[in-house]
Amino acid sequence: MNQLIDALFTQGYYVWDDFLSPNEVAQLRQCLPPEWEKARIGRGEQAVRATSIRSDKVHWLHRAMDAPVLSYLDKMECLRLEANRHFFLGLFEYEAHFAKYERGDYYQKHLDSFKGNENRKLTTVFYLNDSWTVDDAGELAIYDLEDKHLLTVAPKSGRLLVFFSEQFPHEVLPTNSERYSIAGWFRVNGVQNNRLDIAN
Repeated sequence: MNQLIDALFTQGYYVWDDFLSPNEVAQLRQCLPPEWEKARIGRGEQAVRATSIRSDKVHWLHRAMDAPVLSYLDKMECLRLEANRHFFLGLFEYEAHFAKYERGDYYQKHLDSFKGNENRKLTTVFYLNDSWTVDDAGELAIYDLEDKHLLTVAPKSGRLLVFFSEQFPHEVLPTNSERYSIAGWFRVNGVQNNRLDIAN
């Protein structure tokens, strides 16, 4: 955890290999759902499907799911507390979903913080892909706000990527094989249309 905090201080992102053991990853893979919904752009009532921008499918996580998911969410809670302690972000909650990219799927360059509703402060991506090879593609490319490429992250099993949501545009490059991950965001509470915005 100390290396994560140091990296966030110095560069704003961190790649944590072997965040979970192979057995823990395998247990999470057993929780992948049989049914998925097409991913949307935006949030709440403004969310729309835009396959020209992203073509993945998602399944949202919640605490009524199986034990491996609960264990993962508990680890994210520890991360939330540490981030708040060191960065005073006021992170209030964590929202996350399984993401499935089939052959040819992608997600064009974007920021995770929505314009006019910048509640997402810290992004996490955890990879569930066994035996990933370069030929499988589907890497995540990260840029700075001046559009300079910073790094490309291979979606290897057990790897966790963490970065500040408002600072790093990123994209998922087209994949040549099925690609699974857990995408998540630590959020602060905000007010929108005179209502407190709290994720369900």
